[in-house]
Amino acid sequence: MSMPSGRSDTADTADTADTVYAAVPTLSVVVPTYLRPMLLERCLLALLAQSLPRERFEIVVVDDGHDDRTRERVQVLASRTDAPVMRYLRPDHGRGPAVARNAGWRGANGTVVAFTDDDTIPDVDWLARGLEAMADHPDWVAASGRVQVPRPAPPLHRQERPTDHELMTRGLETAEFVTANAFVRREAMTRIDGFDERFRRAWREDSDLQFRLQALGPVGRIEQAQVWHPVRPERWGVSLRQQRNVFFDALLYRKHPSLYRSRIRPVPPWDYYAVVALTIAAVALLAMGRAVPAFLSLAGAALLILMLARRRLRHTSHAPRHVLEMVATSAAIPFLSVYWRLRGAWHFRTLFL
Repeated sequence: MSMPSGRSDTADTADTADTVYAAVPTLSVVVPTYLRPMLLERCLLALLAQSLPRERFEIVVVDDGHDDRTRERVQVLASRTDAPVMRYLRPDHGRGPAVARNAGWRGANGTVVAFTDDDTIPDVDWLARGLEAMADHPDWVAASGRVQVPRPAPPLHRQERPTDHELMTRGLETAEFVTANAFVRREAMTRIDGFDERFRRAWREDSDLQFRLQALGPVGRIEQAQVWHPVRPERWGVSLRQQRNVFFDALLYRKHPSLYRSRIRPVPPWDYYAVVALTIAAVALLAMGRAVPAFLSLAGAALLILMLARRRLRHTSHAPRHVLEMVATSAAIPFLSVYWRLRGAWHFRTLFL
């Protein structure tokens, strides 16, 4: 006997998510969200349109923002007659995507857990293709699907270059394993105890999960299982705010030093350290009254900053506003990056540069 369509089980914490089902779904979709109800609704509508029969899967929305507007939107969608079982959870501790995803898969009932984000648009055959591939490869402990970043339609008379932020988002298309599109056997998640909740931002927690899953068995690739990830609008200087992410590079390096160097970043950003060192030297030399060496040190730092800005502009927009942003942020990025790298190394007690 299958569950009635459109059932919604809501709970304020993950502890209350143990619901008894007359028919256990094959697959559970976990969608963490944080104060983005409109984006979440777009994602959920795409999940409601899946070609996989609705009795085969459930949707678990984990609200990391504890937002009543989000809960109301989930309840409205869950009440639709064409909806699969859809549940709303709030983590009972902590914050961050790792905490939210752990609450989701631990409260899930499927033997396979599909992870995506609230700002994606799953293809209509996403779940069907993913589940089919996992069934065809019983040795896989997990698999990553394909993430596509749609290009904005350019004016007819010219081909627009992407912004730096858009180009970074496009990096999802070539990433090995991202939780915007991943299928993991629940048994494997249990064996590795899920996500490491020390990753408090949406950064490197998926790489850590991938490396630990690969210790259990093969992690496959499902090109036919696609989700779309449109570029979100961002305020000026987004690259400066993103430098805080490298704090968690130190944690990933501590846990997987050889894999970090072979798969993430082969060498430290020595040019960043050189900019910081030359700037400090310039200040010290100027304090000692040695104006010429101070000027040469500062000129060396400025040259490295201009080289960084040039690299960032090589394949991105040359619109005046964007060029100005690239030059201005390139002057600050080395200092912010080094600060967060060294702070992460100290916090996680690892020799990370």
